[in-house]
Amino acid sequence: MMRARHTIRIILLIGAVAVAFSACGRRPSTLDTPYEAATEARKQAEEDGAPLPPAPEKPVEDRPFILDGLI
Repeated sequence: MMRARHTIRIILLIGAVAVAFSACGRRPSTLDTPYEAATEARKQAEEDGAPLPPAPEKPVEDRPFILDGLI
């Protein structure tokens, strides 16, 4: 009986750690990045004949985070 409790505690602890670590990753989303939004706003202003906002700077390449796979 004592061994079963110990095993259940270990399993629950491992599950809690996995849930905590999965919160550390970055979830892919459907939202535009700031660069994409600025590019789209610039195109829209050009089509409308409005003053153009400043040209957005290209972002640095996104590096994957080690915990992204947990999501």
